[in-house]
Amino acid sequence: MSLQEIKTRITAAEAAAGRPEGSVTLIAVSKVQPNARVATVLGEGQRCFGENRVQEAMGKWPDFAEAYTGLDLHLIGPLQTNKARQAMELFSSIHTLDRPKLAKALVRLAQELGKCPDLFIQVNTGAEPQKAGILPAEADGFVAECRALDLPIKGLMCIPPVSEVATDHFTQLSEMAARNGLQGLSMGMSGDFETAIAHGATHVRVGSAIFGARAYRQVS
Repeated sequence: MSLQEIKTRITAAEAAAGRPEGSVTLIAVSKVQPNARVATVLGEGQRCFGENRVQEAMGKWPDFAEAYTGLDLHLIGPLQTNKARQAMELFSSIHTLDRPKLAKALVRLAQELGKCPDLFIQVNTGAEPQKAGILPAEADGFVAECRALDLPIKGLMCIPPVSEVATDHFTQLSEMAARNGLQGLSMGMSGDFETAIAHGATHVRVGSAIFGARAYRQVS
């Protein structure tokens, strides 16, 4: 599916939800994608991209930044505290703030660097033990804690369990954001971004529908 087709579907979903055109940000998820594929999408005008790993992004985006202006990079994968400085220097948004230790590390670095990316708190809406994210019952308190630290919390993020209806999780996240006065909702991927938009998503993370299947490296 082409980038333009995805954008057309996003526009249609915005209209169907009674929302203005351009209210949803498309994050093209470029993790594990060859540079040639990324360059093609850049050449088509896309400037907002999502990466899962800080180290991979550092090996990819500085070179692209020399050739393309206006890049908007989002970290959408788990962030280890020891990679926080690199993440803050490279990304304009971090979607995976999920624990007090990381929040305090970001505060220290923000004071040191004089800047901080926009932050989304990841909520583990399915309470899956193998998945990162603050538990729903603890989310309100964590939002308040982060605000007390003067962190720029822009919204919430979730990744619904693959075995459950995504709509329920989108609704839960939307209600949680509204309860806490947050506007940003990072939710929806290649298979369900239109449903996410209907439930208020402001950022959708679309990878395979744009780039095709990912070519993961084999580990020997």
